[in-house]
Amino acid sequence: MAHDQQMQNRTTYSDAELERRSQFDRSRPLERDETNDLISSDKVEGTAVYSTDGEKLGTIDHLMIGKRSGRVEYSVMSFGGFLGIGEQYHPVPWDALDYDTRRGGYIVNIDKGRLKDAPSYGRNEQPEFNRDYGENVYAYYGVMY
Repeated sequence: MAHDQQMQNRTTYSDAELERRSQFDRSRPLERDETNDLISSDKVEGTAVYSTDGEKLGTIDHLMIGKRSGRVEYSVMSFGGFLGIGEQYHPVPWDALDYDTRRGGYIVNIDKGRLKDAPSYGRNEQPEFNRDYGENVYAYYGVMY
């Protein structure tokens, strides 16, 4: 009987209501998405990345997190291309990024010319994220692995 009551109380929502709820979820209060020391990954993805001279280099596409350590190893930055064609992905050590509240984005100490030579991979490629690869990426950005 209790199961039948639950089924009768189940509400179905229109597409418009589901979209409204989705938008509300994205605009939720700051306290739910970040604190002084923490930030939700969904707020990091899509955030702009700038060089120290203020030039926009790309955006954070996704994060790579160590399965055992739980530590963010890389923020993978999307750079270049148009509508996904020719787009390159650059794993940037998390420790190489600084958040700039004025710009609302991350700063990495590299210019666009040097970024073109940084370790990267294409849309349909996947590097072997092993120790050798990590040491190479971290060394490129001058960060200890």
